[in-house]
Amino acid sequence: MNPSLVLILVAILCGVAGQITLKMGMTAVGEIGGNALMQPAHLALRVLTTPLVMVGLGLYVLGAMAWMTVLSRVALSFAYPMLALTYAITPAARGWCWARRSL
Repeated sequence: MNPSLVLILVAILCGVAGQITLKMGMTAVGEIGGNALMQPAHLALRVLTTPLVMVGLGLYVLGAMAWMTVLSRVALSFAYPMLALTYAITPAARGWCWARRSL
C-alpha cells in the first residue's frame, strides 16, 4: 500500500477518534454557560484536566502531523477529497460507540 495513502488514513482515523473523544470529554465537563465563561481560568483548568479532552487533543495533534506529512508528498487535489471521509465516518463511528456502550 502507498505510504501516503496510509498517512491519509491515519489522519482520517485520528480526526474521527479525536472528535468522538473530545465530545465524550466535553460531555463529562458539562454544559458551558455564561457563568462558566465569566471565570475563564477556572473553565480552562476544568477542561484541560479532563482526561478525555487531553486524549482527544493528542489525537488531533497526531492527525495533524500525519496530514502535514501527506501535504508534503501529494497534491492537495488528491488528498483533500479523502479527508472529507471524516465527515461521513464520524457520525457512523459515534453511533457504533453508543450502541456498544449500551450493551
